[in-house]
Amino acid sequence: MDSARMPLWDSPFVKDPVRARVHIPGSKSMTNRALILAALADSPSTISGALRSRDTDLMISALADLGTSITDVSASHGSPNIELRVHPHELSGTTIDCGLAGTLMRFVPSVAALAHGTVFFDGDVQARTRPMGAVLNGLRGLGARIDGTRLPFEVHGTGSLPGGDISIDASDSSQFVSGLLLAAARFDEGIVLRHTGTVLPSQPHIDMTIAMLREAGVEVETSERHVWRVRPGTIRGRHWKIEPDLSNATPFLAAAAVSGGEVTIPQWPHTTTQPGDAIRSILTRMGAEVELHARGDGHELVVTGPARGSLRGIDMDMSDIGELTPTVAALAAVANSRSFLRGIAHLRGHETDRLEALSTEINRLGGRCEASPDGLTITPAPLHGGVWHSYHDHRMATAGAIIGLVTENVQVENIGTTAKTLPGFDTMWTQMIAGTQPTNRGNEE
Repeated sequence: MDSARMPLWDSPFVKDPVRARVHIPGSKSMTNRALILAALADSPSTISGALRSRDTDLMISALADLGTSITDVSASHGSPNIELRVHPHELSGTTIDCGLAGTLMRFVPSVAALAHGTVFFDGDVQARTRPMGAVLNGLRGLGARIDGTRLPFEVHGTGSLPGGDISIDASDSSQFVSGLLLAAARFDEGIVLRHTGTVLPSQPHIDMTIAMLREAGVEVETSERHVWRVRPGTIRGRHWKIEPDLSNATPFLAAAAVSGGEVTIPQWPHTTTQPGDAIRSILTRMGAEVELHARGDGHELVVTGPARGSLRGIDMDMSDIGELTPTVAALAAVANSRSFLRGIAHLRGHETDRLEALSTEINRLGGRCEASPDGLTITPAPLHGGVWHSYHDHRMATAGAIIGLVTENVQVENIGTTAKTLPGFDTMWTQMIAGTQPTNRGNEE
């Protein structure tokens, strides 16, 4: 990794506990699912609280290029409360830039199969190595004509897709399942989808897909044997209210945990399908105090860290919540006992091989991290400053910021890569530190 060609960000180091209130923008996963369903609906939809980031903007561009009308109708330019109006139209052939967005490259091919004409997909260089075979072969089995097995590839849409029964191995990503289910109500026969692999990562993301399909009026049946049936029918246009992105909230909560401080996240959902909600139990097990308070018409999450240096290690199967691994690995790197993070072999096929990347970077700063085929073992060791490489991976960059908060002279390479899901992360991070005032729960806005 040649850091000389990439900008380096001096990660802020603090000696005092971080005390802040941090507002988190909308969920990328929910925003992109809502966009897909709105584009395939029978009437216009609105999406309030939507996230605008590189991944969601690429999704908006892709669906707009296919023929969907998507307009930002927020009250004011740059408003934190983003509202999108989506008008579905007939879909046609085009060229789509996937960037490095897994949801785009795995969700939109099913939509493209319903277009009239050829849709060409490509993306960033790193995206061309990401697994795609399960969703593309699945679509072929449902009647689509597709050239290619990973980016770049072409989908030759005919305006409809027969659908039917199909079996895939989704061991590499739950996005393969969601990518086939989201459009399935528009297939002539719907779909009966079976997962044939021995593991299925990130089940909460599939639960999110199913819940949102049902909210749009789609009939979905599930089986404990990893079989899903979507009946053919109408996807209803509706109002989607997007929750804050709980995975993007985790670095800020980690700041409280590692510094012995207190961080509050407003509008934390009481119940949710987002995998990021698991951070509550993780931080509790590692020694933090975690409280969910009713506040006005919602809830707020308050995390209070243990005394600095007394964070405990954790032994955990993270197969359902793999996207939290970089945050948890950063916490483990500054904990006072060994951690074992297991069940995350699928992270080797994310924006980068996250297991090797985390091991390499923790060890580069003096830590002791060993990558196994499906996990990480992290043993306490004194850390020192140095360059933390991000590998163009937004969650690697935020992990470096967590470690840098309690380790002097850490420089994070290309902090701007966080714009993939959280534009302005570096500004939010420094504002969190600058606003180190005790949370005043009596002055709720």
